[in-house]
Amino acid sequence: MDRKTQLTILTAAFAFVLLAAVPVIGSRALVQDLFGVLTLLVLALNWNMLAGFSGLVSVGQQAFVGIGAYVMFACVILLGLDPLAGVLVGGLAAMALAVPMAAFAFRLNGAYFAIGTWVAADIVRLVTSQWQALGGGTGTSLPKGTTREMIFVQPVKDLLGGSSAAAADAVTYWVALALAVAMLGISYGFLRSRRGLALQAVRDNVEAARSVGIDPLRLKATVFLLTAFGTGLAGGLIFIQITRVTPEAAFSVIDWTAFVIFVTVIGGIGTLPGPILGVAVFYALERLLADYGTAYLILLGLIGMGVMLFARRGLWGWIADRTGFDPLPLSHRPPAPPSFTDLSDPVTQRS
Repeated sequence: MDRKTQLTILTAAFAFVLLAAVPVIGSRALVQDLFGVLTLLVLALNWNMLAGFSGLVSVGQQAFVGIGAYVMFACVILLGLDPLAGVLVGGLAAMALAVPMAAFAFRLNGAYFAIGTWVAADIVRLVTSQWQALGGGTGTSLPKGTTREMIFVQPVKDLLGGSSAAAADAVTYWVALALAVAMLGISYGFLRSRRGLALQAVRDNVEAARSVGIDPLRLKATVFLLTAFGTGLAGGLIFIQITRVTPEAAFSVIDWTAFVIFVTVIGGIGTLPGPILGVAVFYALERLLADYGTAYLILLGLIGMGVMLFARRGLWGWIADRTGFDPLPLSHRPPAPPSFTDLSDPVTQRS
């Protein structure tokens, strides 16, 4: 293990310990803010896997956020489950929703695919707004005290002191942190595997990838379903903290897709550190400029245009090009260059 790798591991470990300690050493407001940052990072990592590494530019990810949130509410209100168990069920429901959505959207390409996913998400929103048991078009709220009775809340309250509400915030924060770290680790491991290499080959040239035995449809469908699961988990977790769900909030294209795209593009689409840097920039701008109303959104737009014009690979790509530093390298350096036939393993071949 070289010195650069050791430094990366030590820095990551320090950052993780520091973030994990926030509920102990920080204020409740900081915990809530960083919870929003972590869940946005999870959404960005999932969208980056779709658009940056699979070439699937989806504008309908809000469908999975919304269905994850609504199924979590249904599990709590209708089935009496713990909210965190409802988050898991919501993720599974989002993955199930991705099956018919993919069957429709995968018949489209390019801009048509993007618009198709948006239309599909809006259909899901309209259908969900008819769910009268969960308030229909006006939505509903979690029963009073639900979050304070979640699993782990009482032990955390005993450990940290303070109120049950603060302990519930700490629990959801730690779950969000675990989800972000897991998503980053799984993405890194997958992209360095032969499947990940095959996926990037499909993104770059479908016909060339197909010619060496890769099944593009199977790979893309797998990624689409798995990212739907991760996005659904994030959606359910986000609305535990909000405690109220409406169709407009749960299926908001601005909050759950437009901002996610902004974060990923600004940070560096097609790179793993990119979404992390993008989220940090977005959070800093939000803290500094949120009081300026429309000027805040205008500045976000100007920054986005500037990066797309002068740093096509995003801020992280710009930094990496000038420093050569990459803490999460996706390329292998084997003793001998692998043959393209290595891509054609049983998982990636046509069935």
